[in-house]
Amino acid sequence: MIRTPLRPLARILEARARGENPAAIERENIRIRHEQMRDQARQRAEGRLLVLGLFFVAAFLVVGARMGLLATSVPTEPRAAIPGSHFSASRADIVDRHGRLLATNFETHALYAQPPHMIDPVHAARELVKVFPDLKEERLLKDFTGKRKFLWIKKKISPEQMQAVHEIGDPGLLFGPRDMRLYPNGTLAAHVLGGASFGKEGVSKAEVIGVAGVEKQFDDYLRDPANGNKPLELSLDLTVQAAAERVLYGGMKLMNAKGATSILMDVKTGEVISVVSLPNFDPNDRPRAAVQGDPSDSPLFNRSVQGVYELGSTFKIFAAAQAMELGLVNPQTVIDIRGPLRWGRFRIRDFHNYGKELTVDKIIVKSSNIGTARLAMQIGAERQREFLDKLGFLETTGFEIVEAATGKPLLPKKWSELSAMTISYGHGLSASPMHLAAAYAAIANGGFKVSPTIIRQAAPVQGERVMSDRAAREARAMLRRVVTEGTASFGEVKGYAVGGKTGTADKPKPRGGYYDDKVIATFASMFPADDPKYVLVVTLDEPVETSGSEPRRTAGWTAVPVAAEMIRRIAPLLGLRPTVEPAESEVITLTSN
Repeated sequence: MIRTPLRPLARILEARARGENPAAIERENIRIRHEQMRDQARQRAEGRLLVLGLFFVAAFLVVGARMGLLATSVPTEPRAAIPGSHFSASRADIVDRHGRLLATNFETHALYAQPPHMIDPVHAARELVKVFPDLKEERLLKDFTGKRKFLWIKKKISPEQMQAVHEIGDPGLLFGPRDMRLYPNGTLAAHVLGGASFGKEGVSKAEVIGVAGVEKQFDDYLRDPANGNKPLELSLDLTVQAAAERVLYGGMKLMNAKGATSILMDVKTGEVISVVSLPNFDPNDRPRAAVQGDPSDSPLFNRSVQGVYELGSTFKIFAAAQAMELGLVNPQTVIDIRGPLRWGRFRIRDFHNYGKELTVDKIIVKSSNIGTARLAMQIGAERQREFLDKLGFLETTGFEIVEAATGKPLLPKKWSELSAMTISYGHGLSASPMHLAAAYAAIANGGFKVSPTIIRQAAPVQGERVMSDRAAREARAMLRRVVTEGTASFGEVKGYAVGGKTGTADKPKPRGGYYDDKVIATFASMFPADDPKYVLVVTLDEPVETSGSEPRRTAGWTAVPVAAEMIRRIAPLLGLRPTVEPAESEVITLTSN
C-alpha cells in the first residue's frame, strides 16, 4: 500500500499563498487514513467470520450425519484387531442318517469386563451374582478393584442373561459376539457327539474346536470352511437312538445296575444305528473329566468302546463256529462234559450239572464251560488266536470316535492251552461290547468280517471271509435255540425270532482277583434269526434283579429282558414287520428203494 504524506509540500505552499492554515490539510489527511485503516480491518474481520462460519456448518453436517448413521445401525462393542489373530469360527453341522440335526452353531455372546472403565464395581459385582449364581461376589469385587485391565466373566451367555447385564448399566461390562456349539437334543447320543469348546479366543470371535467323540475325530472336516454346507452325516437313527436310551435307562434302574451300554449294528454295512452309554451327560454343558477315583464312574466314560470287560459265555459261540468251520465237529457231535475238567492245579466247572455228555448244539444252549473248553482243546491255542484275530478281538475296533482308540483288548501274556480253554467261555480275554457286536455281525451276515462305523455308508462293504456260510448258518441256529430252549428264554420277542447268547462274568477288582457279588452281564443277539438284519448287544455293569426271594445277577435274568424290550420297541422303527418264523425243514434219509 502506498502511503500519502500527511503534509504534502505542494499543497502546503499553495495554502500559504492563499492565506489558509496548512494544519487543516494535515488533519484532513489523518482522517482519511484512519477511515481507510478502519475499512481494511472490517474487511479482514468479515473474512475471518465467514471462514469460521463455514467451518462450523461443515462440522455440524459431519456430526449430524454420524449421529444419523449410529441411530440406524445395530450397536456393537468396540473391537480390537491383533495381528495374526485371524481364525475361522465356522463349523459344519452334524446330522443323523435321515438328515435330522444333531449338532449346529448358535450365535450368542461372551461377557467380559474392563475394570478401569467401571463406574460402580461394588454394585456391578452384586448384580452379576444375581444373574449368574455360580459366580462369587468376593472374587468379582477383587478383580474389579485390582490392577487387572481385562477379564472374562462368562464365555457363553443366553439372550436373557445378556439383557439382565445390560440393565446393570455399567459401561465396564461389555459383550463379545460368539458362535457356540448347540446340541438341540440334549443328552441324546452324547457319547457319540462328544462335545466342543473354544480354542483360540479374541474379544470379537472365538474358534470352536471338538474335545471328544466325533466332534474331535472329524475336527478338521468340521472346521473346514469348504464344508460349511456339507454336514457330517452319521449312521445313527435319531428316533431309534431315543427309544434305545429310554429303554436302557429304565432297564438299568430296574436291574439296579451302576452303568449300562447297548449297541445296535447293521450286520452287512457295520453301521452303528444306535449306541448308548449310561450314565450320560449333556454336551451343551460338558462336565470336567474326573481326576481321581474309578474312571468308569464318570459320566464321560463311554462303556461301549472304553469298557473293556471279560464278556463271559457270549464267547462260546465262537469256539463252536470255529470247530465246525475246521470240520472237527457238527451240531450233533457228542462231547464228554464230565467234570470238573482238570488242568494242572486249575479246575473248570459248569454252573449246573448237565450230565456226562452233550451235543455241540446243547453245549451252546445249556452254556457248558466244560464242553466249550473241550472244543478249544481240539482247536488249539494258535488256531484260536488266529480266528479271534480275524474277528477283530486283538486290536482296537477302529470305530470313528476318539475314545475308541483307548479300548484296546486285554490279552493273555502267553496264549497257552489253558488260556485257550478259558477264553473259549469268555475269561482271560477282555474286549469292549463294540468288539462283540462286530464279531456277532460276522456270524449274522454269513461269515464276513465287519468293521463298525459311525459314518453312514452308501452301500454294503463286504469284508474278508472269516468263516463259511455253513458254519455261520449252523451257529445262528444254535443262537436261536438259546432263546427258545436255553438261558435266554426271556429274550423271545413275538414276530422277530431273536437269537443270541448270554454271558455273565465276575467283575475284576482293581488290585487283582474278582468280586463275589459283582458281575458284568451281557446279551449279544441278532434278529430276525432266520435272516438277520441287525445285531444288538446289551451290557449291564453290576446288575442285581431283586424281584425273587434271592438276588439274581446272571444275564438271563438281567440283560436279556432289557434287550428283549429294546427289540420290541425299535424293530418297528427300523421298518421290520412281525413275521411267522419259518419251520425247520425235516431231514429225511433215504435208506432203501
